[in-house]
Amino acid sequence: MWRVLYTLGLYAAVPFILLRLWWRGWREPGYHRHVAERFGRYVEEPGTRPLLWVHAVSVGEARASAALVRSLAAAHPDHELLVTCMTAAGRETLKELHGESVQIAWLPYDYPGSVRRFLEHYRPRLALLMETEIWPNLVAACRDFGVPVLLANARMSGKSQLAYQRWRGLAQPAIAALTAVCAQSEEDAARLRALGARRVEVAGNLKFDSTPDEDLRSAGKAWRARLARPVLLLASTREGEEKMLLDAMPAWDEKRLVLMVPRHPRRFDEVAALAARDGFPAVRRSRDPMPAATDRIYLGDTMGEMDFYYAAADVAVIGGSFAQRGGQNLIEACAAGVPVVLGPSMFNFAETTRLALAAGAAIQERDAAGAIAQALRILADEELRNRMGAAGKALCDAHRGATQKHLLVCEELLRTGTTEPAPG
Repeated sequence: MWRVLYTLGLYAAVPFILLRLWWRGWREPGYHRHVAERFGRYVEEPGTRPLLWVHAVSVGEARASAALVRSLAAAHPDHELLVTCMTAAGRETLKELHGESVQIAWLPYDYPGSVRRFLEHYRPRLALLMETEIWPNLVAACRDFGVPVLLANARMSGKSQLAYQRWRGLAQPAIAALTAVCAQSEEDAARLRALGARRVEVAGNLKFDSTPDEDLRSAGKAWRARLARPVLLLASTREGEEKMLLDAMPAWDEKRLVLMVPRHPRRFDEVAALAARDGFPAVRRSRDPMPAATDRIYLGDTMGEMDFYYAAADVAVIGGSFAQRGGQNLIEACAAGVPVVLGPSMFNFAETTRLALAAGAAIQERDAAGAIAQALRILADEELRNRMGAAGKALCDAHRGATQKHLLVCEELLRTGTTEPAPG
């Protein structure tokens, strides 16, 4: 009954979904492309080889899944790899990461007919859904088609658990139907079991296994050396955060450069206008490879260059953590040896935050003013920067290995071919 009501609600929302696609497409043209795929209609003929499918909803999941996708391809050279996503930025990221080595498509919206057409077209042997992508009709259709479903790199914050419990009649059957779950931490595993997952094991966080682009990293270091100025990175900022952080900045010291990289490309123009309104016009990377000595703000308005930006930074303030968004990925900064400053809202990365704080790789503050004050303190203290950067690298080295644990579960599911969860 709950799934029927959910599906009726989805059908009622079709006009609004199409309107939203049209509206977002004016800022990000990728949303205007391949729209039929979002309803399970695909133009390209399916391949003749068996297929493994990974769903990575957006940029963060695309990057987190990259090592696993490559490992699956290496372990199964006789299989096709399909990676699906839902956002235009995610699709661009997948192209940058994998080129033509995998098939890339939109995952259809969770309409029964759409997901059945998707499964009939691709006929995957195994489905890997990244992190929290639990769609009731999709999971039910996979079960009907005999496709084992692994929830990979799974996380479940306390806030999300409460939301799932509120809709337990809809969520519990979908979670219980997952064949297996590889959770990031013991806390994530416990919450997923409480919601009905039957086979759960802790495999660690795939983001620790991400491999940086060495060309981008080298270019970032060379850029920083040529700049010869201290660089404060505001990384993956969300709506409202740029103003908070810029307002907290003290008077310019005629040296410091603020490198600002918004989380979503559709906001590049908005953030540039915000900086100009505050009297500090932002130089944009897409137009000026190097800022002048008198420039105070440099806008990172390019996609797929986070490895460059972290390599160019002396300290990073992580966005999403000041606007109650649950934070953004801090592992990339730690892996680059960049000291990290966090705001109060990091519930989407709770375990990683705990580890980074305990290791001395990160500092957390309760507001933007405190975070900027800490970032400037780190910027002025070379010994502290080096100590925090080394702690971040050591933390990442110590927590690698999630990819291999995920692969072992994948191999078991492929070997048994069952969709029934075994006891965890």
